[in-house]
Amino acid sequence: MILVVNAGSSSLKAALLAPDLTAVATAQAAEIGGAATLRAGAGETRADIPDHTAAVAAILSAFAAQGRPVAALTAAAHRVVHGGARFIAPCRITPDVEAEIDRLSAIAPLHNPANLAGIRGIAAAAPGLPQFASFDTAFHASIPAVAARYALPPAAEALGLRRYGFHGLSYAAMVAGWAGPLPRRLLAFHLGNGASACAILEGRSVASTMGYSPLSGLTMGSRTGDIDGNAVLRLAEVHGIDGAARILNRESGLRGLGGASDMRALRAAGTTEAAFAIEHFAYWAIRLGGSLAAAMGGVDCIAFTGGIGENDADMRDRITEGLRFLNPDVAIGVVAAAEERQIAREAMATMAGER
Repeated sequence: MILVVNAGSSSLKAALLAPDLTAVATAQAAEIGGAATLRAGAGETRADIPDHTAAVAAILSAFAAQGRPVAALTAAAHRVVHGGARFIAPCRITPDVEAEIDRLSAIAPLHNPANLAGIRGIAAAAPGLPQFASFDTAFHASIPAVAARYALPPAAEALGLRRYGFHGLSYAAMVAGWAGPLPRRLLAFHLGNGASACAILEGRSVASTMGYSPLSGLTMGSRTGDIDGNAVLRLAEVHGIDGAARILNRESGLRGLGGASDMRALRAAGTTEAAFAIEHFAYWAIRLGGSLAAAMGGVDCIAFTGGIGENDADMRDRITEGLRFLNPDVAIGVVAAAEERQIAREAMATMAGER
C-alpha cells in the first residue's frame, strides 16, 4: 500500500491506496498545534497534537489499529505545492530535494512549509520508508515561454520570477481519469478555497490563471487573485512586507469582500456584501476563463472540480452561461477531485522507473 499525505498549515490528510489505486482507508488531523481533532474511518477523537510529527504518528497509529501497520506500506507520497523550475516531474525525496522544497517556501509560504513538515513527520515515524513528492506546478511545465514569462529584465527573471501555475495534480488527475475521449480544447476550473483555471490543449497545460505563486488569478477564499503590482507595493509600504503578505493571502478574496472564506457561509449570510463576493467570484472566473479559451483558439468542453466546482450548481451555471458565447454547444463536465490517486499513480511510476 502507498500512504498519500497532504499536509496543510494546521491539518494533515492521509489516505492508504492499494496497488490498483483504490482507497482502503483515510484519516485526518485538524487544528494541529494543541487540542486537535483526529478522524480515522468513522471515528473521531480529540487529542493533544502539537505538531505535524505528532500528527503523522497519531494517523499511523490509527491505521495500525485498523490492521494496516507501517510494515504494510511500500512508500509514502506527498503533495508539494511549489516545485519551481527544477521539479517538473515526481521524484524520490532526498536531503537535497528537501532543501530545495524548503528554499521554495519563500514563494509558497502557506503551503511548502506544511508539505515539508509532513515529509519530516513521516521520516521521524517511519525512517526506512521511501518517500516521493508530486508537485502541483509540474503539470504546467508544458506552458510555452510566451505565456510563462513576465515582461521583466533578465536580472529579475534570474530570481525565478515567472508564471508556474498550480493545482496541477488536480488537473493531471482530471486528464488521467477522463471518461471517454479527452476533449481537444478543455477549459478546466478547480474551484475551492484555492481557485484556478487551466487551458488544457490536447491533454497538456498551455496557460493557467495562477502564476509565480498561488496568489494570482481568480478570486479565492482568502487570497486576492489578480492585483496590480503597485497596489502590492502600497500595501507593503503601509503594512510592511509581512503585513502585506498576511492581507493578500489570508484576509482578502471572499473573506475580504463578504466576511467569510466559505461559499456556503456566504450564501447562508444573505447580506449585500456576501452577494457581492459571490458575484466577484463568478465574474473573474468568467473573465479569466475567456482569456484561457483564447490561448487554445476556442473551447470544446468546460469541466469543474474542487469543493465549489463539484457541489455548487448555481456557481457552475453562472460561469458556463457567462462563457457560452465562446461555443453555444460547449460540453459541460463535473469531475470528482482525485489528487490522492494521482499522487499514488505518480509515486508508483517513479518507483517502477527506478527498478
